[in-house]
Amino acid sequence: MTTPPLFPVRAPSSITRRSFIAGTASFAAAVLLSTRSFGQVTARPKFSAYPFTLGVASGDPLPDGVVLWTRLAPQPLAVGGGMSPDSVEVSWQIADDEAMTRIVHSGTAVANASWAHSVHVEVEGLRPDRWYWYRFKAGTEISPVGRTRTAPAAGVPAERLRFAFASCQHYETGLYTAYDHLAREDIDLVVHLGDYIYEGAAIPDRVRRHNSGEIIHLDDYRARYALYKSDPSLQKAHAIAPWIVTWDDHEVVNNYTGDISGKPSTTADFLLRRAAGYQAYFEHMPLRRSAQPHGPDALLYRNLSYGQLVQFHVLDTRQYRTDQPQGDGNKPPSPVLMDPKGTALGDKQRDWLFTGLERSPATWNILAQQIMMARADKTRGPEVTYSMDQWPGYEYERRRVLRHLHDKKIKNPVVITGDIHTNWANELIADFDQLDSQSVATEFVGTSISSGGDGSATTKNIDLLYSENPFVKYFNAERGYVRCEVTPKTWRSDYRTVPYISRPGAPLQTHRSFIVESGRPLLLPA
Repeated sequence: MTTPPLFPVRAPSSITRRSFIAGTASFAAAVLLSTRSFGQVTARPKFSAYPFTLGVASGDPLPDGVVLWTRLAPQPLAVGGGMSPDSVEVSWQIADDEAMTRIVHSGTAVANASWAHSVHVEVEGLRPDRWYWYRFKAGTEISPVGRTRTAPAAGVPAERLRFAFASCQHYETGLYTAYDHLAREDIDLVVHLGDYIYEGAAIPDRVRRHNSGEIIHLDDYRARYALYKSDPSLQKAHAIAPWIVTWDDHEVVNNYTGDISGKPSTTADFLLRRAAGYQAYFEHMPLRRSAQPHGPDALLYRNLSYGQLVQFHVLDTRQYRTDQPQGDGNKPPSPVLMDPKGTALGDKQRDWLFTGLERSPATWNILAQQIMMARADKTRGPEVTYSMDQWPGYEYERRRVLRHLHDKKIKNPVVITGDIHTNWANELIADFDQLDSQSVATEFVGTSISSGGDGSATTKNIDLLYSENPFVKYFNAERGYVRCEVTPKTWRSDYRTVPYISRPGAPLQTHRSFIVESGRPLLLPA
């Protein structure tokens, strides 16, 4: 299969208003997240410039439908995106051909100023396990065309799933070269594991520059998302397949935990900031109505299935997390790390996860989450230290999760992780204090798209890392993403890396590949 070419930012003149309207008599029921506004809805708006500057996206595929997303922003970095306060009627279409000549469903949504004139359409009535193409129209303006895919029907023993996962795309520290390559991959979906934006102030002499000081208020977050989503490489990656997304910390502020900011702040002030960050995240992601935030709260953890082959358990390890342990990063067990009250998931999400894993009919169970679960020793002289912002900072709960995978005989658990700007391939063993204990799951940690700047293919003390952590099978500090191919019998992960991102044109290579066989949670070289 070849990746379809993308339309330029402004739709070509060959797409006429007549061809766009064709077929509108037949359309699926849609839940419109940008629902009715208070006041007038403008059906024929006039824009100061092309309004689809942030591209299009789709997400959370089901067997009968997907979420379609766009946002009207003729001046994307301005307050309000250059839009008037009026609500705007936006038409959408789905076709089963790239040229958009065979329209299968269509309808209208309302882009409301209170949600930054974003549009979220939950389309139903599509056929399972097939490609579709979609676009939007507002006034006389037509969006680029995006490509999306539905999931196989429930209970179908799907033969293959190809997807890529990525995270950590700091705009200032590098170009999105990896997304240029990802947009040419033959994949069914993309999973993004957090740090979609970074909240910090602009810093001189970097590859690119943020558009403001540190972001705190809703308009600040909206403009920062607009900056990131204006990147053409990111837009291409969104347009080739549906995305499954979750957040980490920088969507609000670095290293926040629950209702505690990583910086000096009252709880009340931080919750206002968290509410702003959560709303802007929803406004710019292809998420369903169930994820729409209510103040500083949003339900982001969820299950998504791909027939009987795969079930994604998408986690939120920020919103419900207790404060990070302080001043005790030595080797577990220690009193602070073994506190039963310490949690990265919260009781409700953990119970949901355990129940979902036990009931899953899938051959492979994927925990799509943010922080590394393996407990890799970092030796500094006579001491052994751990990052408190990873799962070892919540050692009691980390052990509880691994014990559940083992005791309940969860079928083929695989953890995919972002956050730390490096590639790792880990076997998750039952007891990290007994290095010869059996493996109960595998973990693939993906590096950043751009965070951290140019990476490196070589690492000091790499032999020491491997000798002290025999469950670590691979480490690499370049930039890129991980491409996965899943079948009923095997899982393959390819670490796709680029040597530099400080200038354009970096080539792509597969730096390392691993195979996991169904029923054997071991990492085998491919």
